[in-house]
Amino acid sequence: MSGHCPINNLEEVLLATDGSEYSEGAVKEAIDIAAKCTSHVVAIAVVEANEEYASEAPHLVEKEEARASENLKAVKAAADTAGVDCVTEVHTGDSPYRIIVDEARRNGAELIIMGRRGRTGIKKVAMGSVTARVVGHAPCDVLVVPRDCPQDFKTILVATDGSANGESAAASAVKIAKKVGGTLIAFSSASSADKAAKATENAQKVKEAADAKGIACETATATGKAYVQIVEAAIAKNADLIVIGCHGGGGLGKLLMGSTTERVIGHSKCAVLVSCS
Repeated sequence: MSGHCPINNLEEVLLATDGSEYSEGAVKEAIDIAAKCTSHVVAIAVVEANEEYASEAPHLVEKEEARASENLKAVKAAADTAGVDCVTEVHTGDSPYRIIVDEARRNGAELIIMGRRGRTGIKKVAMGSVTARVVGHAPCDVLVVPRDCPQDFKTILVATDGSANGESAAASAVKIAKKVGGTLIAFSSASSADKAAKATENAQKVKEAADAKGIACETATATGKAYVQIVEAAIAKNADLIVIGCHGGGGLGKLLMGSTTERVIGHSKCAVLVSCS
């Protein structure tokens, strides 16, 4: 990213981290964005444990809570070094995704940032296993960051299917590209050859919106499984960021396992912004 805040009105950021190597990219990105946007960061870790486990093995739960607290101290130290206002919280419960979503709502977060993978299991800080559910229920946009990914969102690929969700993603991508002086790639996938014209129309509509804002934009289309084509296009175009709508290209009422959005998140080599606004 450039030295300017890429997202407007970003006052509150919720960072969900498990302290593993898979959260490293998310931590770096959260601090970087917060520094540029003068945002307040709430960094949380969730120790997954139900009431029965907590009562039978309280010492193990306490051990995990202490470890999570230590990991968050490192996050706080990095934020302090960058001049970012950051508070940390350790939560324990049997529904990590719900805790993250509830905390985002309670803190009025405009963005949730989290890693793509993480450890799972009743005794461990669970993050990666709940990413899809967080995306599906989040009250705000979600930025999912792989461990090693570009920190400079100069080439942004926005995936659109022409739906309201696709239009939301396109609007977010145009705003970000405008803010950082980036290049936009308007991409639309057709499930079959007879739908190629519609895909071209979808991509062109985004380009027209970008042109109106003076943003460099090219269009690209492909035929096949949407998530495969989106990920491959991002690689081919050296995209630093993929922007996609909350519910992907399937027209689903909510995010489900196997949806386009979740699969893009799982396979992308770069960060993925899921636009839910």
